[in-house]
Amino acid sequence: MQKTTHNLCCQQCHFSQLCLPYSFEGKEIERLDDIVVRKSPYQKHQHLYEANQPLTALYAVRSGSFKSFTLSENGEEQIIAFHLPGDIIGFDGLELMAHQSHAQALETSMICEIPYHTLDHLADVFPKLRQQINRIMSGMLCHHQQMSRVLNQYSANERLEYFLNSMGQRFGQRGFSPNTFRLSMTRGEIGNYLGLSIETVSRLLGQLQRQGKIDVDGKLITLKSDERDKLGMSSD
Repeated sequence: MQKTTHNLCCQQCHFSQLCLPYSFEGKEIERLDDIVVRKSPYQKHQHLYEANQPLTALYAVRSGSFKSFTLSENGEEQIIAFHLPGDIIGFDGLELMAHQSHAQALETSMICEIPYHTLDHLADVFPKLRQQINRIMSGMLCHHQQMSRVLNQYSANERLEYFLNSMGQRFGQRGFSPNTFRLSMTRGEIGNYLGLSIETVSRLLGQLQRQGKIDVDGKLITLKSDERDKLGMSSD
């Protein structure tokens, strides 16, 4: 892919408070901007990277969404995360300097590519950047620990309620409606992530709609405002 001529910079990005420039000022943001490569759009199903590919960069989602997944020996997919605008993808490659999972676009999406070795050097120059990288990694670890608890201890219904509530909170953090949002992933992908069959996901969505907790219109989900606090558990 070629670097685009789009002149959007970190200071103009709506999601910078979630991304690496958090708490940056002036020349610090300019230095980070200098190393960021803003790529042409990734199309649906296109890979951002694949497992065992050497780590060369981290990737900030500018628009659209991605999924991360691993493949079993017989080729079965296991989704481990969904990524929204402002998320950083690629930390799985830090330990071995090679990615341990695949990342794939769920829809037409755009990313900012941040060369890793240059970023690592810049983090030595700007302690705030190193702190932000650590903060993001800590947040990801906490999220994975929480998801492990959800999958091990929650019922099928509770898993789906937790997922919807969590997605609403994530959209809200990005300045979108926390109550009405479009899910870019399929019912099958949601089920894969939550350890449920596609039939179970569809059945439970219908059940929640009949209970008046949500409205479902294709991929558009509306969490009823008077029911939202009752829907699932806190995703913090």
